Parts: sequence; structure tokens; C-alpha cells
Amino acid sequence: MNITRWQSREAFAPLERQEAVLHAPATDELVLQVLHCGLCHSDISMLDNHWGMTSFPLIPGHEVVGRVVSVGAGVDPGVIGQLRGLGWISGSCSHCCQCLGGTGNLCSSLEATIVGRSGGFASHVTAKQDWTIPLPKGMDPADAGPLFCAGITVFSPFIDEAISPTAHVAVIGIGGLGHLALQFARAWGCEVTAITTNLAKANEAISFGAHQVKSIDQLADQAGRFDLVINTVNKPLNWSAVMASLAPRGKLHQLGAVLDPIQLNAFDLIMARRSITGSPTSSPASLLKMVEFCVRHNIRAQVEHLPIDRVNEAIERLRRGDVRYRFVLDMHEN
Repeated sequence: MNITRWQSREAFAPLERQEAVLHAPATDELVLQVLHCGLCHSDISMLDNHWGMTSFPLIPGHEVVGRVVSVGAGVDPGVIGQLRGLGWISGSCSHCCQCLGGTGNLCSSLEATIVGRSGGFASHVTAKQDWTIPLPKGMDPADAGPLFCAGITVFSPFIDEAISPTAHVAVIGIGGLGHLALQFARAWGCEVTAITTNLAKANEAISFGAHQVKSIDQLADQAGRFDLVINTVNKPLNWSAVMASLAPRGKLHQLGAVLDPIQLNAFDLIMARRSITGSPTSSPASLLKMVEFCVRHNIRAQVEHLPIDRVNEAIERLRRGDVRYRFVLDMHEN
């Protein structure tokens, strides 16, 4: 199959349009004709090789919504024509203890959508069928892409950490992840506090579900308050103040990929049985639960649409934080 894709040849280089050939899907794989694809900060990290694992040329894009157009052996041809979403993970082994136990996102043989393979900034993308999630009735495909990375990233703590609807939850960072985390926490039934470096976002944070908004500088005044703190920012914080804001047995769930070590004193953990956790997206089962939950509670990303031929503009704007709160690239070209 002849396809179009947008690729970067080296770190910090702009994306260029290229024609390529897509091989037929293998066993348990299917091909999505990409309709929309979100732009995530992880795409920037890969483009700039911040994590040291980028292979060039790189075709980014891992918040895909597309239509199934071809299937490999073992995939029901009846799914052709379905609208499906694809996130950071495009495949796992399907037979290890993690996959069989429902935590396939922890499989040691994960295939990441943009690591060593062609991602969603393309006319078509291939993935294992288990990791492409059917869009439920009532979900707008044009805006759904960010749910399959940003959305599942902030939804998974509520399931994986068994968060009670009576919990007090704080979300640090009101950005691409944080504005969705606020919506999930409010719909879950929690008391929700938004913590930000920019109080100009306060009204928006309240519209997303926060009961109150605090400046990051006020965190020291929240001692012993939160059962769960979801940190979406990738910058160093006053970690002792963050831990002190937790109630007994409270958890800091770290999602922002901060590259500096997180400095904690042993007594930050010991004295009130506090803990720190993290998670790499979640399983196909959690993805299925998430999209149903989003439709039930009208949870959606706030997005700005641009055509794919303006992808470099979107990348530069995201680098400087000029978006509220996610870009979605539409694959019809001018």
C-alpha cells in the first residue's frame, strides 16, 4: 500500500512529507487509515531525543483516530470500516504473565507506536488489534485522539490505585494531561484541587472540574490534605512539600517525565505511610473502560485543530507552551 507520512530526519529537524510503502498487516494486526492524530509532548521528547531512544528518521504521532481498512490473519474482517483509537502502545506479546493478567502495558516486549516504527503522522498506520480501541457511540472522532495517550495516562491511577470517590485529589499542572485529570477526578466523585504555576488558568480549571485552585507556592499550606496527588509536570518541584500535602497513606502519582532525580527524605515516606507511584499508560481493558466513562460523563479534551501540513507550526507552538490544551492534526491536506 502506498502511503504518505511526515518524518524528521534528525533531532530538532522539521518534519517533511514523504511517500512510502506500507507492508500488508501481519497476524493479529490491522491497518488504520488515519483521520486525526493528536500531538503530545512525548512526540516532542522523541523528536528532540530527550530520552535517548529515538531512531531516525522518526514518524511521530501516537494519539490516532482512524478507520480500519485492512486486517491480517487472525483478525475478524468484520472490523473493516470501524473507527478505532490507538495510543502510545501498538502491540505486546499477548502471552506473558502481564498480558494474560490484564496488565499488558507492563509487557517486556511492548511495541511503542513511535519507537522504531512509523507513527500516526501518516495516512495509514499498523498496530496489533488488541491495542486499537473501538470508539463508542457518542464519542466525536475528531476530538478523541488525545484520550488514547493523555486521557488514559491520567485515568489509569483511578483504577490502578483503587481511588475512592470520597478521596481528596490534587492535580499539579493544568495542561494537556492536567485538564483531563481534573475532569476524571470530578466525574469519579472526588473533591478536586487544581495546583498551578499560573493562576490565570483558575477559571478554566474550575470549568474542568476543580472545586478550588491553588498556586504551587501555596502547597505548603495544604499539609495532610490529599489522598492522591497526580503530578503531570516534568519539572523539579519541592518534593518534600508535595509529600507533606498527602494525607496518611496518601500517594503521589508521578506522570510528568521529569529527568532530574526526585529527591525525598526517608521520613517523607515513613511517618504517615505515604508512597510514590507512577504508571505507563494502561491496558486495553482500561482503555475500553475509559472511553465508556468519557461518553457517560461527557469528558473530552479541549483541542485546537490544524491540518497535517501545518504540523511543524503545531510542534513549535507546543515547544513554547502555546496551546490550550491539545493539538489535533487532521489528515486531509490542503
